Amino acid sequence: MLFYAILFLFFILALLNYVTMLRIRHGALHNMPGPYCFPFIGAVQVYLQISMNNLLDRMLKYHEQHGSILAGWVANRISVSSIDLELNEQILASPNHITKNFNYIILRQWLGNGLLLSDGRKWFVRRKIITPAFHFKILEQFVEVFDQQSTILLSCLAKKADGRNAFDVYPFVCLAALDIIAETAMGTKMGAQTDARSEYALAVNKTTKIIAWRFTKFHLYNEILFSILHPHLKLQQMRHIKTLHEFTTNMIKQRREALEKNRNVAPLTEDSHFVGNKKRMALLDMLLQSTIDDQPLSDDDIREEVDTFMFEGHDTISSGISFTLYLLARHPEAQQKVLQEVTAVLGNDRKQAINMTELNELKYVECVIKETQRLYPSVPLVGRQLMEDFKYTHSQIGDGIIPAGTQILISLYGMFRLGRYFERPTDFVPERHLNNGSASAFLFIPFSAGPRNCIGQKFAMLEMKLIIAKIVREYELLPFGEPFQIESHIVMRSSTGLQLGMRKRE
Repeated sequence: MLFYAILFLFFILALLNYVTMLRIRHGALHNMPGPYCFPFIGAVQVYLQISMNNLLDRMLKYHEQHGSILAGWVANRISVSSIDLELNEQILASPNHITKNFNYIILRQWLGNGLLLSDGRKWFVRRKIITPAFHFKILEQFVEVFDQQSTILLSCLAKKADGRNAFDVYPFVCLAALDIIAETAMGTKMGAQTDARSEYALAVNKTTKIIAWRFTKFHLYNEILFSILHPHLKLQQMRHIKTLHEFTTNMIKQRREALEKNRNVAPLTEDSHFVGNKKRMALLDMLLQSTIDDQPLSDDDIREEVDTFMFEGHDTISSGISFTLYLLARHPEAQQKVLQEVTAVLGNDRKQAINMTELNELKYVECVIKETQRLYPSVPLVGRQLMEDFKYTHSQIGDGIIPAGTQILISLYGMFRLGRYFERPTDFVPERHLNNGSASAFLFIPFSAGPRNCIGQKFAMLEMKLIIAKIVREYELLPFGEPFQIESHIVMRSSTGLQLGMRKRE
């Protein structure tokens, strides 16, 4: 009898929830089309068809069917997907709607509540603390690290540059980017490129794969369900994250002890920068000397910020560089223009260190990177969760309110491929970026836009330009290997790798 009473109560609560959500959905989203939603369960057919390999293209297909803005729901969770410039600008420009999409909760096991995942006052304060780490004087010093680590990358690629065989360039670039972010964020030489058994590098790779897979399984966002349904993967995730946290924690301890011993360190200013024996400030050093309300950051506070930069500072850049190299291998005219510019600006002396002034002169290389980001943005989706009702105005669908609790998904991948925004949208045309004029600052936004734009975008662009320039100057890129298959991990990836050939230039 008790069982039936509980079952009846559950049914009544589900019915009340359905009726309540029905009023919200029909009242607020009546002017937004979308896929068919079944009673009680919603558009489950959409989510059941999604995988890492088809997420971006399926979203684009639904937009082609229903329009640039579409809405749907599953259970009691409402989602709005947009490739519409007008709506996207209002959402991204808002200083109030900066909370990340619900599915980012998966990353909290690793990144805690750092800059990527925090909101409100905590996000504002942390952003203010970290911003000086990307001052141009500090970035200028980081270029030395980019140059040194990219030289190691060239030597690693030499083993594959036989001019005959295809190989996946992504793993090589990924390890180089990991070495760079380790030295610039933590002030330590990790040596991931020369140590194939680097425990930290392996843990990063395996953790991101598990988390990326969970991103396409909405029922696995919950850690309890994930533990029950996939205990083996849960244990793997815990083990890898433990490795990552232990590494970062040890680095924080070592750097804190070093700073405490060195009482002659100058006070923290924009002009002070040091790493190891060189005058160069790492993000970790800055965090160790920062305070909030006159209180120093705890080790946990520092760890979540360093972990965040270790994650964001290598995965997205690795994707951007690798896709760019792949496209240059398939577009010899663009590759030749890159080579001509690189030779003209940097010269033929490959032992000469590259500086920031020279990187800023590589205008065509920057166009090539931007065009790659337009076609294959490193972060193809930007998510927000509305913590309060969002009032919008739109020239075509009219004014309206998207209710609090709604998940917003902005598809940069989809928006960048619309013919009304970009002429010949599926073609690789770097020259389109030579004219930087745009109808809106929110149209081409591979690093997002508004108050929550990517804090490290200048860092990323400089690193990508330097590595691509040095590789193209050293090696001819050849169109070998099978085509890539887009795979939507946390960042843009390919399930078949990014294959090409290389031949050393005379």
